[in-house]
Amino acid sequence: MLLIELPPEIIHHILGYVNPPDLAWCPRICKTLYHAVTGNSALFKLVYLHHFDKPQTGDVDWAQSLKDLVRLQVICRRDSVEAKKSELDFVHSTVTALLKNATTQGARPFVSATHPRSRNADLLSSIFSTETNQSAFLCRSIIYERARAEFRAGVHSHAPPGPAHQKSAQLHCLYGVPMLYAYPGVGRVTRSSRMSPFACSKVYDLRQYTRRTKWGPFMDDDTDRVDWEKVEAIMIVLGNNLRKLGLDHYPICRLFCQVPFAGTWPGSYKALPIDTVAEPEELKLLDPYGITGTWLRVVCFLDYTDFFAYNFAPEDQPPPHIARPAIDVGEATRLILMRVVVTKIEPPGPEDGQELPVVYFKGVSRSLDDSYDENANSDLRGTIQVRGCVRLTREGEVRWTTFSVFAGMERWRSESIQLGGVKSAKGVLGNWFDKDFDPRGPAGPTAFWKISDGSTTGGTSFLREYMPMAELLDEADGDFEPSSENEENENEDSESDWFDWLQGELNG
Repeated sequence: MLLIELPPEIIHHILGYVNPPDLAWCPRICKTLYHAVTGNSALFKLVYLHHFDKPQTGDVDWAQSLKDLVRLQVICRRDSVEAKKSELDFVHSTVTALLKNATTQGARPFVSATHPRSRNADLLSSIFSTETNQSAFLCRSIIYERARAEFRAGVHSHAPPGPAHQKSAQLHCLYGVPMLYAYPGVGRVTRSSRMSPFACSKVYDLRQYTRRTKWGPFMDDDTDRVDWEKVEAIMIVLGNNLRKLGLDHYPICRLFCQVPFAGTWPGSYKALPIDTVAEPEELKLLDPYGITGTWLRVVCFLDYTDFFAYNFAPEDQPPPHIARPAIDVGEATRLILMRVVVTKIEPPGPEDGQELPVVYFKGVSRSLDDSYDENANSDLRGTIQVRGCVRLTREGEVRWTTFSVFAGMERWRSESIQLGGVKSAKGVLGNWFDKDFDPRGPAGPTAFWKISDGSTTGGTSFLREYMPMAELLDEADGDFEPSSENEENENEDSESDWFDWLQGELNG
């Protein structure tokens, strides 16, 4: 029996398993298949749901969504970067829509991942594994243009940023793996093409920190619109420093450094099975952002002498429209464990996004490395208090404001944006600075991501598997290398106190 001789409902069921690019050819085969496919929204929905995540909203144009995804794949299969670059607007809108509609599928990509898999994210990971796609869509912001032009021509000037720069930077941030060289691919990796010095020139330039930007990763127009080029620069700086320290291979940092599209969609965070959540509290149940729990934070900074010279040296002050030169003087990196709980929930203010409330929190934090520079960051020794709030911007982005509190007084503040939206597993990226907006600084990049909903079971065995970085306690800053398995066994006794403290912090 021929396919077209089958009952229509069986033909419909069979076509529902056709690969989306092949579905476009079916109407061209014969009249029967033409009528079976054309205008059949139920069939497009069936094909979509067999290959992609079920959207979180019910208002979906199934036919158009499927056509857009097929077109995305066709564009990204083109041979050259130049043949793809003109499609940035379409690629940006399709990728962001695909991530907003992503949902988790149960299995985790690896044991310690704090998000399950997503078919949408898997598709995008496959598409953007190609170097030409990375060059065409992820590496077109101002700092990449500067890097590619600067070491060839020796110039520092740059054109004003445009929508294309912002869209490329946002795609890079959603991709989530810092592209650390101006040209993707091992063929053009050279010392002069490293991106970190150019990203540092944006992150540590105090001219980027103004009242209009709220000293955070926002546009310089007195709104709360996200400046994705600032977020991108923060991601590059932090990712480069974690890689230099050898921390990017550890499970707790892997999602931030190595896994494309790792939880960059709303609701992607899912507690590990080993997590045991404390008794439910009313505020915790009402919190839409999933704040209560344990977070790992990364803070980077320059030595203040270098920071001050970079920003205030009289002989090297470019005009406002000229970027500062790339800077590569070495940075310090601190790992901080935060445990926070919700304290208050209020309706959104007139300047906030109105879909969700403003949620306040408090807690404690403690560095995982006490070998501090006495001059640069002595305030961060020991256990300190933290507090802050989370709200939506008018664009719908999740904005975090945090304060570090010493002796009852707020000292440091940070303004950050959560990549992927509400309850995403990817984490929060932003800027830290003096809470009084000191025009002399210091300031720098920070990020934090959730590792636990609350207390944990499994004791030391869980902590050893998930957070094997106690070596930082005894290593000088910048010289850390991950220990071998034998070295870990030799250091087992010396680590026990650290694990006891960490388990106590997690268990409250």
